[in-house]
Amino acid sequence: MTTDSSLPPLGPGTQAVRLSFWFVAAVAVLAACAWAGSNIRRIPPDSRAVVLRFGAFVRTQDAGLLIAWPRPFESTLMVPGSARVLEQRIQSLERDPRARGADAHLPQLPPLSEMEGTAGPTDLPPMRADGVAPLLQPEPEPDAVPSAGALLPDALAGSGYLLTGDNGVLQLHATLYYRVIDAYAYVLQKDRLDAALERIVSASAVAVVAQRNLDAILVARPERLSADQQLAVERERLRGDLAQEIERHLRQLDAQHAGLGVEVARVDVEAAFPAAAVSAFNSVLTSLQVAERSMAEARTAAEKTRQDAQQDADRIVQNAQANAVERVATARAKTLTIQQLEAPLRDHSDPGLLARVYRDRVQLILSKAASVTTVDPHNTSNLILPGNAR
Repeated sequence: MTTDSSLPPLGPGTQAVRLSFWFVAAVAVLAACAWAGSNIRRIPPDSRAVVLRFGAFVRTQDAGLLIAWPRPFESTLMVPGSARVLEQRIQSLERDPRARGADAHLPQLPPLSEMEGTAGPTDLPPMRADGVAPLLQPEPEPDAVPSAGALLPDALAGSGYLLTGDNGVLQLHATLYYRVIDAYAYVLQKDRLDAALERIVSASAVAVVAQRNLDAILVARPERLSADQQLAVERERLRGDLAQEIERHLRQLDAQHAGLGVEVARVDVEAAFPAAAVSAFNSVLTSLQVAERSMAEARTAAEKTRQDAQQDADRIVQNAQANAVERVATARAKTLTIQQLEAPLRDHSDPGLLARVYRDRVQLILSKAASVTTVDPHNTSNLILPGNAR
């Protein structure tokens, strides 16, 4: 092996430049390798990947190893898998915090027991000259602060309230659980997904609640629990009907090529009375309980009166029947002799019967007389027989 001794040896600067060149080349090669494998990644089991080539949809890939062209040729976006359930609390159905603050300052109604018997003749307002009583006006309290609810606009004061089919008002707390079924549509609508679901669930809740009475949503009148089982069935079907209504809105968006790429897994619903109406409902329930107790006491007193009257009626009937039997027996005993004489006289079987009876009875009759005078209608002579002197 021979060497060219004619080439001058490399200086320190040249060697430094060469080393820098090879270092930069190595770094560039490593950067190129890293860039070439930037879209080679592992997809978790509960996720999927959407591959876009220059912004156009190419394919979706489930869990596993993803191999794609590096950026900017292809880009990958991770989305939840079809088996993963996502949760979203519907805030549009909640009461506005400013309205809740105003509700906290609302006056509470006193219990019904304290309200009964408090009104008297002295509590009535004075009559006007035309005989009409003026409306009661509350007396202003010193240093009174205006109610916060009076300062709220109508939209804010009515936030979080839903109107039922029988003009009832309630609050509905809903939590939506959904799954991603169309990864590409989900990617397109991801930035607007939460707001769209808020509007869809709110509109569905308004429609479902408006089709039901208050008792078909929650137990507003406990006295109807055993009277109408259909209402209990309607309360059980509330969540299912709300989920179907939400699903119907999602299918309408799909038909308009504006789908969100999700489907409803389930909806958790909690209904409650408005805070301002709780005391009123409690007063109504208390009055119903008082009325039921009074009705029960009245039924008890009526039943006792009915039983006492029935006992008196039974006693009167028994006494009347006993008196009737006794009078019938006495009458039969008194008419027995006449009944015994009826058959022989009717049949003429004993012609001398009446004469014998007359002789048997006339002695007893004549013995009670002071004197008896008998006259024979066929003889002009008179016979006077003395009777027993008393």
